[in-house]
Amino acid sequence: MNEYQDQAAKFDLFRATGNYDTVAFVEKVLGLVGEAGETADKVKKILRDKEGRISEEDKLEIVKELGDVLWYVANVARYLDTPLEKVARLNLEKLEDRYQRNLIHGEGDNR
Repeated sequence: MNEYQDQAAKFDLFRATGNYDTVAFVEKVLGLVGEAGETADKVKKILRDKEGRISEEDKLEIVKELGDVLWYVANVARYLDTPLEKVARLNLEKLEDRYQRNLIHGEGDNR
């Protein structure tokens, strides 16, 4: 994951290093939201126009959007000086903790 993050940085038009610029950071966060929205929109159209039947072409288009989401996640983490592998590890640790405490369902970040 860290190798992906390093390679993905090549395509950052802001070319941030170390200390992130606020504009560049916010641009990445907004890009993440936008790409997540595009992913959701593709799924919405499958539900609306195709009765929820996902074709192989639909899957490929969704996977492409997920790649864009991943690029933004990797770069937001980079602006926070955090390896993508650490983001993934912390997420799994959080989920495992919730699972062990039977709190996978529910609301709140720190349940």
